[in-house]
Amino acid sequence: MVVLAASIVSKSGKVLVSRQFVDMSRIRIEGLLAAFPKLIGSGKQHTYVETENVRYVYQPIEALYLLLVTNKQSNILEDLDTLRLLSKLVPEYSFSLDEEGICTNAFELIFAFDEVIALGHKENVTVAQVKQYCEMESHEEKLHKLVMQSKINETKDVMKRKASEIDKSKIEKNRGEKGGFGPLQSMGSGRIESSFSDLSISSSGAGFGSGSGLGLNSDVDSFSTKPKARPPSSATAPPKGLGMKLGKSQRTNQFLESLKAEGEVIHEDVQPKLGQSRSAVALLTDPVTLTVEEKINVTLKRDGGVSNFDVQGTLSLQILNQEDGNIQVQVQTGENQTIAFKTHPNMNKELFATESVLGLKDPNRPFPTGQASDAAGVGLLKWRMQSTDESFVPLTINCWPSTSGNETYVSIEYEASSLFDLQNVVMSVPLPALREAPSVKQIDGEWRYDSRNSVLEWSVLLIDNSNRSGSMEFVVPQADSSAFFPISVRFVATETFSDLKVTNIIPLKGGNPPKFSQRTQLITENYQVV
Repeated sequence: MVVLAASIVSKSGKVLVSRQFVDMSRIRIEGLLAAFPKLIGSGKQHTYVETENVRYVYQPIEALYLLLVTNKQSNILEDLDTLRLLSKLVPEYSFSLDEEGICTNAFELIFAFDEVIALGHKENVTVAQVKQYCEMESHEEKLHKLVMQSKINETKDVMKRKASEIDKSKIEKNRGEKGGFGPLQSMGSGRIESSFSDLSISSSGAGFGSGSGLGLNSDVDSFSTKPKARPPSSATAPPKGLGMKLGKSQRTNQFLESLKAEGEVIHEDVQPKLGQSRSAVALLTDPVTLTVEEKINVTLKRDGGVSNFDVQGTLSLQILNQEDGNIQVQVQTGENQTIAFKTHPNMNKELFATESVLGLKDPNRPFPTGQASDAAGVGLLKWRMQSTDESFVPLTINCWPSTSGNETYVSIEYEASSLFDLQNVVMSVPLPALREAPSVKQIDGEWRYDSRNSVLEWSVLLIDNSNRSGSMEFVVPQADSSAFFPISVRFVATETFSDLKVTNIIPLKGGNPPKFSQRTQLITENYQVV
């Protein structure tokens, strides 16, 4: 086959992306593309149109057409195979299949087309290989960056040495003007300046606990290059070592005073105390956080059916401030009648049963408080769901190994329930011991071969309404069908079976209810096809 050009054209005839693969004039290509809208039909998914000289092979993609222009001697089956591969690449590089999305990612699409078609002939590549080739790092670029960074670091070192020499010359000059070694005050000032150069403090200001506390925007080293006169400091005997110390020392105070004398704006809260750091965390986190987490354990049979289905969920509470501890939590449960809820022994069971409110038996007793880093929190509610109904299973896997000659062809497909959008899905397929990676013929998503554990990992970043089903096909040397089981699955979701929601926080001592947030996730604990 000889592909003359690959293009993406709107149904109005506007050419959005076009890549020419053979030596042909631009006017000729534009004429062929301009004639295409007048020749196309409708009602087919894979269609082609032949003219006297060329063949148009195209496929509708929403409001667009993916088009291949080939010569008439081209093999139509190879053309359709190329078109199918390109149709899988387009959504990988343009999430929005409209004119704006295609034009925004035009260069990425052209680079991907180049990896598929070379000099008019299709390359033997897959979607995963094309993405890998397009994202390949440049060794020359990395080497150039390393050389540039080395030059920058070398220049900084030279600046620090020069600044240190200038400071030392100032100290010697002051000693000469005042006679002898001079008072200890001038020595202390010189030591302060030289210590800043020796410590090589970066723009983060690590020597002060926080660079923002100083109100500076550049390296502290740059202060050594300012030839401004500083008033003599009132330091006592110089310290024995020049190690970096956190907090506001006497030496730091002297340096800040000298900066103030030069007109710099200085904020005094250089080193936050422990209480201040905790309050900063509180500013970044809601006072009350409720976490809904469900863990799912599923065992599916390779021939179909559910051997085990178990979901266990918890609702936990995290409170940062003690004054927010006297509260009750109003919740709303979903319509799933197969779930049995159980409250903590310290909770008022009758209040939850009648009003769906979670509160302590003793209303005068506050909930425990803790830091935002306490992952577990305080457990308020637990629930469990067990079933043998396959319709509840979020993701089903079918594996079809078949042997042909000295090779085993394995086709795997998944089907996802419409109840959940699954994220970070990874399906791990065990393989027999191999000398090299399996040959993946087709895949919806990405794959990785773990040679140490002899496992093929099939990953899909997101499964939603656009890809509720998908498949993968690979080839390995002849092996028994049982070698590809058990298949392990892991994923996360932001929806749960219980559909539990926190609707309100009720303060028991009056006033405004504290601000709260809810985190919801469904995670796999043991999910297998055996």
